[in-house]
Amino acid sequence: MANLLLEFVVFLAFLTFQSFKTIVMWFVPAKKKDVRDEIVFITGAGSGLGRLMALRFASLGSIVVCVDINKQANEATVDEIKSKDQKAFSFTCDCSSKDDIYRIANDIKTNVGDVTILINNAGIVSGKKFFEIPDEKIKKTFAVNTMAHFWTAKAFLPSMIAKNHGHVVSIASSAGLAGIAGLSDYCSSKFAAVGFNESLQMELVVTGKTSVHTSLVCPYIINTGMFEGAKSRFPWLLPILDPETTVDKIMDGILTNQSVIIIPWLLKLLLVFKSMLPQESFITISEFFGASSCMDEFKGREIKKEN
Repeated sequence: MANLLLEFVVFLAFLTFQSFKTIVMWFVPAKKKDVRDEIVFITGAGSGLGRLMALRFASLGSIVVCVDINKQANEATVDEIKSKDQKAFSFTCDCSSKDDIYRIANDIKTNVGDVTILINNAGIVSGKKFFEIPDEKIKKTFAVNTMAHFWTAKAFLPSMIAKNHGHVVSIASSAGLAGIAGLSDYCSSKFAAVGFNESLQMELVVTGKTSVHTSLVCPYIINTGMFEGAKSRFPWLLPILDPETTVDKIMDGILTNQSVIIIPWLLKLLLVFKSMLPQESFITISEFFGASSCMDEFKGREIKKEN
């Protein structure tokens, strides 16, 4: 009993310290880590957030491994990086294919080196109501948005664990925190990505690999073309996000080893409401903010591809 009481006191002390540390960090900028010569693997690097993150990491001196199913777009990203005398490599890969991921992973280990920062960014969206989504499209959505996270982590995480050095970044979505009408497959796949990140984080803690970090990124709708036509009912309060500004926040979070990056901050209230209010009240809030109608005018990209 005495041991349990002591453990409980230590537990409370840790919680108090961690809470105080969080409050302090609101006012004191965290030190950013040096990523020079880190090998950064980014899926969906041919466009959108993936392309912007590739350019940012390259500018910081990282060796960027750009991966995309669109060979031409991916090579354009690499060419832009190389034009600035920075380091990048291009690998064409279908992220819905486990075999394709493992194939390029072996090529990367042989020709570039051990990946130290893994960014699972590639994603696809159908934007259709549940009964309108073809079965194969549902399987494809999970293959790219969820299962690819497993295969890339299995390929690159062992070397990070062996060195106790690395970072795994899961680009999920605010749609991985709450369900949205017209996004049943997408939301489900992103919920799974959130669960994958949290479980992986716990396993790394249990094994004592405290220098292998994880970051979960949950942004609202971003103006990259992937969600073309989606609307925000109150854009002055919850605007469609600008890609450059969003990447600023993502990069800041990665470089300061933030575990969870939710953009914008208002969405953090979503988790509070969801955990505390009755489900019917949460549904009422969601409807008021347009979660039931935001996809009504969705068009998406003319050619659907991983972004």
